[in-house]
Amino acid sequence: MKVFISVLAILFISACQTQGQDQKKSTSSIKQKVIKSDAEWKEILTPMQYNVLREKGTERPWTGELNKEKRRGMFYCAACANPLFESKTKFESGSGWPSFYTYATDTSLLDLADYKYGMVRTEVICAKCEGHLGHVFEDGPKPTGLRYCINSASLVFKEEN
Repeated sequence: MKVFISVLAILFISACQTQGQDQKKSTSSIKQKVIKSDAEWKEILTPMQYNVLREKGTERPWTGELNKEKRRGMFYCAACANPLFESKTKFESGSGWPSFYTYATDTSLLDLADYKYGMVRTEVICAKCEGHLGHVFEDGPKPTGLRYCINSASLVFKEEN
């Protein structure tokens, strides 16, 4: 038992030490960051969007409007209109949230270490406004093997003409 606890402690300390190194892209590549006060965000976002994007909430699985979206187009950040995911990268993961195997541009996302709830996960946030989008997992399809599991409330879809 002592060995098991020691191994867990070592893993936790190691994960905490690398937390700052887990960002996928530098925020310096973002030309214009969107910075607003909580009051300003509350004016432009619905209560659900605010909960997800600004308070790192999660919508219940299979309840999001965009989970079954199949049209061609682009998914944008609901807070700042940053292009996040192309519809051609969306796939059915069975998770209950919209899932994508890659992001749209080098200035779409930032990856952050997330150690909440006793888990080690990778949170994805909008690179432009730093709104919480969801998490990325390594159980997705080829070619990337990644599954960006994203809250519908954090997205706006625009159909391609």
